[in-house]
Amino acid sequence: MALSIPFSANSHASFLCLLMFVSIYLKVALVYGAKREHDKPYHVVNVKSLDPNPYCIESTKDQSKRESLKVVHRHGPCSHMNEARTSAPTLAEIMSYDQARVNSLQHRLRVKLDRNSLDDSKATLPAKPGQSIGSFNHVVTLGLGTPKKDLTLIFDTGSDVTWIQCQPCISCYQQQEPIFNPSASQTYKNISCTAPQCSQDLKLGCTRSTNTCVYEVDYLDNSTTLGLYATETLTLTPSDAFRGFAFGCGLKNTGVFRGAAGLLGLGRGPPSLVTQTASKYGSYFSYCLPTLSSSSGTLVFGKEGGTTNSAGIKYTPLLTNSNGPSYYFIEVTGIKVAGELLPISQSVFSSPGTIIDSGTVITWLQLEAYDALRTRFRQLMMNYTMTQGVSPFDTCYDFSGRDTVEVPMISFVFGVNVEVLIPFPGTLIGSQELACLAFAGNSDASDVGIFGNWQQQTLDVVYDVAGGKLGFGTGGCS
Repeated sequence: MALSIPFSANSHASFLCLLMFVSIYLKVALVYGAKREHDKPYHVVNVKSLDPNPYCIESTKDQSKRESLKVVHRHGPCSHMNEARTSAPTLAEIMSYDQARVNSLQHRLRVKLDRNSLDDSKATLPAKPGQSIGSFNHVVTLGLGTPKKDLTLIFDTGSDVTWIQCQPCISCYQQQEPIFNPSASQTYKNISCTAPQCSQDLKLGCTRSTNTCVYEVDYLDNSTTLGLYATETLTLTPSDAFRGFAFGCGLKNTGVFRGAAGLLGLGRGPPSLVTQTASKYGSYFSYCLPTLSSSSGTLVFGKEGGTTNSAGIKYTPLLTNSNGPSYYFIEVTGIKVAGELLPISQSVFSSPGTIIDSGTVITWLQLEAYDALRTRFRQLMMNYTMTQGVSPFDTCYDFSGRDTVEVPMISFVFGVNVEVLIPFPGTLIGSQELACLAFAGNSDASDVGIFGNWQQQTLDVVYDVAGGKLGFGTGGCS
């Protein structure tokens, strides 16, 4: 029997509204998440969303209350750097760089552990995924010198020293902007060997002839920077400039920095930007890392404005560790998959500890924790075809030929019972033909866990260093 619906002008309008509501509901369910019939939380997503977006999509976040610069992915469609048409790194290359960084972090912490066993304002910078020390790291643009020169730097919470390439270069890699010329700046000044900044633990030396402080930073992947330690005017925004900012003027630099002018250190040590600007910003900063090649993100200093006013921020304690005083340690107490807490002893996390790091791509877990995550994830993904991955990934799927997929949600539980849902972009990495669980296991049970930037995408991440807490919120980049 046919169903007959009498139409009037009002009923027709109501029917159209109903159709629009259903359409919006379906789009939300397909893109952002839904629940399966057995009431376990899953992301239900369009398979095409796994592939890089060919179109430039600007952020819709209201930035009227802060000075903000455009943020894009280094090789993405919004990037002016893309005019060089350099090819994007493969997943294997990305993970090769990431493994080198993880080895470096673990090595530094392990060496210090072995030694110990023996004896109210703001500034906003753009944050954009770039090609530096692990291909999916992020970069910011700021000004240096007088007159100001704009430079694109890697921003890294795992490093303290800020450094750039300087003329006259003894050995420099290729970068996007012109190399900084200290002689052309009115405010550049070398730091003497007797200055307080030169006594910091930066592997510093001294030139006897000119009494000039010398710095050197080595990375385990054979990247290195060496040069003169100096002060300069650092401009974060037109209204925020810092005279006498100490930085490394690199004359000999090698490594996989790929176009960036240098590195911005956001660690906890004395040379870091966070410490040097503490009197103005209160050792408080936040960022939102955008998804690959689509939307924009921000790096904000100070409590006023930006993401730090979000009422939805949930805080967990920031921990300190004498083996790595510059790193941001946090307490992980558990991991949930599809709403179920995995059977992992808290001692698995607490014994080696965990750091949050903007420079590491994926999250590296203690081996027992990763085994539990992988096992449960595979059980809930048995309807999909597994395929051979690239190192270090061992849980990968081929979704080609499908319209949508259902992926179990993953949550991390941090200290004081703060649960943070990993947004879908942080669950898988790759493409629809090769989509891998974006986590890996450490090689040794004593190695620290690392909460990487892939899992931080689209989250507000707030560092209240003076207050001793780290915050997470949702929707930071949208």
